[in-house]
Amino acid sequence: MRVAIVGAGNTGCAIGADYAGKGHEVTLIKTSHAMHDDNFRYLSENQGRMVLDEFGEEKVSHIAHVTREIETVKGQDVVFVCVQTGYHQDVLAKILPHLEAGQIVVVNPGYLSTAYAIGIGIPEGVIIAEAESSFIDGRIMEPGRFKVGFRNVRNPIGIYPMHQKDYAVSKLDQLGTPFAYADSVIETALHNPNMIVHTVGAVMSIPRIEATGGDYCMYHEVFTPSAWKILEALDQEKMNILEHLGLEPVPYVEMCKYRNSLDDESDAKEVFFAYAAMPERAKGPTSVNSRYITEDIPQGLVLMESLGHVLDIPVPVCTSLIEIASAALGTDFRAGGRTLERLGEENVQQILKERKGE
Repeated sequence: MRVAIVGAGNTGCAIGADYAGKGHEVTLIKTSHAMHDDNFRYLSENQGRMVLDEFGEEKVSHIAHVTREIETVKGQDVVFVCVQTGYHQDVLAKILPHLEAGQIVVVNPGYLSTAYAIGIGIPEGVIIAEAESSFIDGRIMEPGRFKVGFRNVRNPIGIYPMHQKDYAVSKLDQLGTPFAYADSVIETALHNPNMIVHTVGAVMSIPRIEATGGDYCMYHEVFTPSAWKILEALDQEKMNILEHLGLEPVPYVEMCKYRNSLDDESDAKEVFFAYAAMPERAKGPTSVNSRYITEDIPQGLVLMESLGHVLDIPVPVCTSLIEIASAALGTDFRAGGRTLERLGEENVQQILKERKGE
């Protein structure tokens, strides 16, 4: 298949190398000069050569095309959007005019960016899909080398519009990623794990991050019994919203187990703590200005808070975390955050009605 990946950071390079290794023709498109320019330059000068270091086993692949030309999304079977979530609207506005019927856009992770796409205008026959989280966890360690920390065994993904689901499944399954298909893009948006685990973990870690100068692994330390109670309280607010919308209110740990383990009989909390304790986990957040706060608070928790207010569902823990993070970093995270107003309430209503068959 022909696959375009918009965004040449950790996620884009990981899945680009993975799909190239599986025989797909991959085009990697860099959209900014903010990060990873050295890696992009290396790929440009070395025929797209990327090494996936997966627990000591090295897999070498060659990404066919490395470019900054956004127009190269034309004619691709699947287009992945792998930029930071705060840039979804801008990137979708650039790529959608180049797309035609039959092409699929996968926003990874989505955070309900389908609403942005509806507001911009989805070309007839183009499908939008939203993933919950990155399929391959890890980091670019040096130019041309990505260290894999973890691979999800199942990757939930929502499809819009739903009447195109069978076609989308037939295409996406050719990629070789173990996808699991959700009932709605709203479901995958609210089950984005970063909205729960990153926000609680990073906010509660602020003193530790600063005291260690970033020599710290959040997953190894922060989730003490008391911090875990905060996570569960935030997660309950999320589930209350899901239930109100007619979606299954699945706890964070159960969704973590679903993504991370094929053993359906295992204890979900034990699966999470085994995942958190992996020695391969990279240090971080190394700064309080980490995307765990600067991205997942305004793009995740502000979205949850906005939904709670519109649906008249109390979200006090969500609101408290936004307030604490804003005070600690001296930033108003609501100012540029992902609210229903910015997504377009009428666009979100369209997604809800389409799911109900209206």
